[in-house]
Amino acid sequence: MYEKDPVKIFVVEDDPAYTKFLKYVLGLNPDYEVEFFSTGKECIANLHKNPDVITLDYSLPDQPGERVLEQIRQYNPDINVIIVSAQEKIGTAVELLKAGAFDYITKDQDTKERLFNSIHNARQKASLIREINHLKKEISGKYEFEKSIIGASPAMKKVFDLLEKAVQSNITVSITGETGTGKELVAKAIHYNSKRKNRPFVAVNVAAVPATLIESELFGHEKGAFTGATARRIGKFEEAEGGTLFLDEIGELELPVQAKLLRALQEREITRIGGNQVIKLDVRIITATHRDLADEVREGRFREDLYYRLLGLPIQLPPLRDRGNDILLLAKYFLDLFAKENNLPHLTFSEEARAKLLSYTYPGNIRELKSIVELAAVMAADGIIVPENITFAPGVKTETLLSREMTLQNYTYHIIRHYLNKYNNNVLDVARKLDIGKSTIYRYLKEMEELGI
Repeated sequence: MYEKDPVKIFVVEDDPAYTKFLKYVLGLNPDYEVEFFSTGKECIANLHKNPDVITLDYSLPDQPGERVLEQIRQYNPDINVIIVSAQEKIGTAVELLKAGAFDYITKDQDTKERLFNSIHNARQKASLIREINHLKKEISGKYEFEKSIIGASPAMKKVFDLLEKAVQSNITVSITGETGTGKELVAKAIHYNSKRKNRPFVAVNVAAVPATLIESELFGHEKGAFTGATARRIGKFEEAEGGTLFLDEIGELELPVQAKLLRALQEREITRIGGNQVIKLDVRIITATHRDLADEVREGRFREDLYYRLLGLPIQLPPLRDRGNDILLLAKYFLDLFAKENNLPHLTFSEEARAKLLSYTYPGNIRELKSIVELAAVMAADGIIVPENITFAPGVKTETLLSREMTLQNYTYHIIRHYLNKYNNNVLDVARKLDIGKSTIYRYLKEMEELGI
């Protein structure tokens, strides 16, 4: 409901005289669509019509106002309920507001003005809630797997299979992979496809927070807990309540804080620094690191008990150099996105440019590919990106097949993959170029899929 939309109002009132008064008052505004009910039961039976506001008489003949309010809240807590009552008991008003009523209005000479103001405020609140819900749906759509994570290689198909399993439960997920492989994007995709998608996603880059501040960042602190703590601070665990806490570069966490993190995860509760209040947690944990945490455990830099607590469902993101034709899929995506954002004409890669993109090892992975493509788009002329427009990082050699040490069988697999990428997966063209039968290529493809090549 936006400001220009009509407001659907239910009036629940058993007094005929007061019903007549409300009909007159609310009829003064042409934007109000009003329905009248004399019992709580009638109101509840019509909630499927999704009113924006309900004015509810506290004293109804069939059931008390608290019970009607409770049923409305159970059906849809976003419906704004305004209690209209002849009682002026402060305690009753406070209890109803605590129970979720939007406002409490007494029946007196100021009812008309207060009712208009309350409905106006309820309208603004409802508009804000719907806008927030709309944005949440947009975010969820943005992070649908097929939209947010681009890839069709066997290595990425394995990742997609694991992501599908990750969203079906609250299991802790540990994401590993080189810098730039998209670990945070994967974490967001898991969150926004899970049952927690309407709750917060809170990310903490452990490596970016000074060691002296990380405990406060995670667990919060009370006023006066230490020098400079001039006010209470809510930590990231509390911010993520009901949702997901993403701990990026978890391998950088120092041992003393590791112990406190372990306790928080085991007990599902925290205590702010300098405080005594125990705060219960309902938070899903997703971690990411480019380090090998098993090695960190062996070297004594990471607690073994915390390692197993965080391992959960492990997802290993492959480096871009091992994703074959995904390089071209991602390059096209980044190119189209950059052209759209900068009002550039449609751009394409020449065949030679595509081959050059496939020849590089991408030490910076997806992040580096994005920068390479954007620079190439700026340098291109006549709508076509040619090899001269593509600039790789100085000192990084492009990859050749013989730069790897592999078995003859694996060399064969990579030769076939190279030609399939070059000829857009046209098996007939590749068979002609390599002078082998199509059935041979299909056999190799089946073997490659089984091996994840």
